Amino acid sequence: MRIAKEDVDVKLEIPGAVIRQRTDFGDATGLGKISCEYFSLSAGVDTIPLFQGLEGDLCQCPHWGYVLRGQLTTTDVDGAQETVNANDLFYWPPGHNVKVDADAEIVMFSPQREHSHVINHMIEKVKS
Repeated sequence: MRIAKEDVDVKLEIPGAVIRQRTDFGDATGLGKISCEYFSLSAGVDTIPLFQGLEGDLCQCPHWGYVLRGQLTTTDVDGAQETVNANDLFYWPPGHNVKVDADAEIVMFSPQREHSHVINHMIEKVKS
């Protein structure tokens, strides 16, 4: 399946961040349906306030992805940090927050049900 970035639905757009999600992008045996996301993020974006209220105040969904440009740092439940840069492949296990160090664009593949829950939670946080 091929899909252009412009054809991926915008799920959330706030100052500094555009989150796109295409559901039903495939099936990863054992994980169920997956979605593909294309995030455009500005330096300084931090998920901590958006994830408050989720289990552990962290994203509990795993992600596999690729950094097209920029730099991001994840922090896990134990405080361990990892930085990914342009042209890096990454895996973020459940239990993380993300801070954007430099304007970034990333592509991620995630279990659809779990990540839709997180995205919907962020949408509600922005509304309140």
